[in-house]
Amino acid sequence: MYRALTLAALDSGVALEDEQEMAKLAESGRVVYRFASDGGVGIAIDGEDVAGRLRLAQVDAGVSTTAAHPAVRAILVARQRELAGQAPIVMVGRDIGTVVLRDAELKIYLTASAEERARRQREEYIKLGIGGTLDEILTAIRRRDQIDSGRVDSPLKPADDSVLLDSDHKSVEQVVDEIVELAVSRR
Repeated sequence: MYRALTLAALDSGVALEDEQEMAKLAESGRVVYRFASDGGVGIAIDGEDVAGRLRLAQVDAGVSTTAAHPAVRAILVARQRELAGQAPIVMVGRDIGTVVLRDAELKIYLTASAEERARRQREEYIKLGIGGTLDEILTAIRRRDQIDSGRVDSPLKPADDSVLLDSDHKSVEQVVDEIVELAVSRR
C-alpha cells in the first residue's frame, strides 16, 4: 500500500514530504486495494494495475518518506485492517505484527542480511527489466532499514510474540515450507 501511494504521488507530482497532500491522496480513492480473482490483493491507480511498477527504484527511494507520515499511516492501517477483515489473508509489511494485526494467529518476522536482500532484489530487477547495481540496491536497503527502524510511528521491529525466521541461504521453497509448517502446527 505504501509503495502504491508513493507511486501515485510520483505520477501526480505530489511531494512525498508533504504529509497533508499525501494523506489527501491516500483518502482520494485513486489508489484502490482489492482482492484479486487469484486470491491475492490487487492494487490499481486510477483503474490501472500497477503491481509491475511497485519495485521501481524511485518507489524504493521514496516509500520510507511516505510511510513516515502519521496521517498517512492512520489511513493505510485502517485499509489494511479492513482487507484483513474481509477474508483470510497473509499480509506482509514492516509493522503488520506490531501495529496492524496485533492479534494475528501467526506472526513471522522474516529476516535476511542486507546483502542477501540486495542480491534477491537485483535478481528481481533483472527479471523486470529494471536497472540498478548491486551496490546501489544495497545502499538503498540499508538506508530504508535505518529510516524505518528509527521512525517514531510504527518503527520496524519484531512483535514480541513473533517467530523469527532467518531466510539467508534458503530458497523460496524452503522458507515457504517452514512457514507452512509453523501455520499447521498452530492449528
